[in-house]
Amino acid sequence: MTKHENTKSNGAVLICERVTKSFVENNNRLEVLRDINLVVNPGERIAITGASGSGKTTLLQIMGGLDEPTSGAIWINGQLLNKTTEKQKSFIRNKYLGFVYQFHHLLGEFSAEENVAMPLLIRGIKRAQAINEARLLLERVGLGERLNHRPAELSGGERQRAAVARALITRPRILLADEPTGNLDSGNGQHVMELILELHKELQSSLIVVTHDLMVSGKMDRTMQLRNGTLFNN
Repeated sequence: MTKHENTKSNGAVLICERVTKSFVENNNRLEVLRDINLVVNPGERIAITGASGSGKTTLLQIMGGLDEPTSGAIWINGQLLNKTTEKQKSFIRNKYLGFVYQFHHLLGEFSAEENVAMPLLIRGIKRAQAINEARLLLERVGLGERLNHRPAELSGGERQRAAVARALITRPRILLADEPTGNLDSGNGQHVMELILELHKELQSSLIVVTHDLMVSGKMDRTMQLRNGTLFNN
């Protein structure tokens, strides 16, 4: 592949270019995503809404290199994400992307500070530095007294705050969040969303949120709806 084909830069941090996704079941072709085009600019906040099963999570996973589109291209910070090796995808994810899910996905055998430090350790940062940065960020999200607690010893809201810290520890260019408040009560959900917005603004990250929560979508710069496999501006 040529250098020109490997890079694309117009100032955007993320570009979806004619992205499609389809599956074959019982000899029937099911189109989940159809010709998705999206440009995300630095610092922009975007909500993607739609009915359950409309393909929102699939689209987010494709944006994050966790799933491969059937056709089309995903560009992250000017680099082609799909149609590359798994090693290159892992590098791009660790360098440019942060992920927050509805369920925290913390590793049960590690403490909160170890979970948050993990992306830095994967990057090759020395353990002492990674742990120190994790502690500072956990203090920012109100978990300074829970550093050595494992996930099972944390409340639901605390686990999600730790997950937010883990997603942002690498200072990613883009934060991808899949129903980040969906597993929390309204009070904890609002607190977690306020943390996400505060830290995303401080780090100047772009934010893409898949959500059913009107409180969340109402705080975004623009809201888009995924309907019949196509992305529409609201």
